[in-house]
Amino acid sequence: MTCDRCGGDAQTSTMSRFNTETICVPCEDKERAHPSYAEAARVELEAVKQGDYDYPGIGKPEDLG
Repeated sequence: MTCDRCGGDAQTSTMSRFNTETICVPCEDKERAHPSYAEAARVELEAVKQGDYDYPGIGKPEDLG
């Protein structure tokens, strides 16, 4: 599989908290270090609690490669 964000090999992947990209572990690490990550995770959890399983995220910050 290929990472939607960096284009690298994604043997192990996850969904971004900011948008619907499937990302590799190094991109996930960068995402978790971003100052907006906690807010993105909080908003996503609230959407899921309300039954929105197709929540698109808050959008990827421009300063997140």
